[in-house]
Amino acid sequence: MLAVFDKSVAKSPDALNAPDNPQAVSALKNGFLPNHFASVYPGSVSISLGSSGVMAYSLEKQNPLLPRLFAVVDDIFCLFQGHIENIAVLKQQYGLNKTANEGIIVIEAYRTLRDRGPYPPDQVVRDIQGKFAFIIFDSSSKATFIASDADGSVPFFWGTDAENHLVLADDVETVKKGCGKSFAPFPKGCFFSSTGGLKSYEHPLNELKAMPRVDSSGQVCGATFSVDVEAKKESTGMKKVGSAANWSSNY
Repeated sequence: MLAVFDKSVAKSPDALNAPDNPQAVSALKNGFLPNHFASVYPGSVSISLGSSGVMAYSLEKQNPLLPRLFAVVDDIFCLFQGHIENIAVLKQQYGLNKTANEGIIVIEAYRTLRDRGPYPPDQVVRDIQGKFAFIIFDSSSKATFIASDADGSVPFFWGTDAENHLVLADDVETVKKGCGKSFAPFPKGCFFSSTGGLKSYEHPLNELKAMPRVDSSGQVCGATFSVDVEAKKESTGMKKVGSAANWSSNY
């Protein structure tokens, strides 16, 4: 799976940018990275998000234990890879029918959060048990919501291209093609949103710290993020908001 989001939609962490990175290109210019993805996966499907970016997926060359899915509900697009172990529980929790797959469940979880769900986002993601990585794009609000399971079971990488657009894929070579040295594995047990940036859903009260990632040749390649056990976020309590407020805009 592949997603490239314009920097106006999803601003990547500054720490992902590697210094002296001439290998990075403009992933969206002339459809460069989607075209490369299509050459590697000839049967792939690409979905244009207009000025917001592009998403693409393929069922080729996939791990049968970690299958890829694509789903759309109303204005919400989802790329999902892996499997959910408590799928029956989540179907009941979100009032979905028996035929709903993992992509539909993740979309419904996000939509519940967006439309004033009962849980904070870290709880919404923590409720999903299994091996997974997913990418959501909400075209109605031009927002992204991205997450990986707590063990990092699914290969999942992100990076920054030459124009600071956010690139995500399950294939590391695809990310490197667009981002050069400005890439890293997506942090396990974390979620990223357009408005709230990167946060840990495993340890929501702790800050995340970036550590430069060094490759085998000793060059800095992006950064890895880990929970800072000594840095706690300030607790401000849950603010009361109007009925029209969007909870997801706070995360």
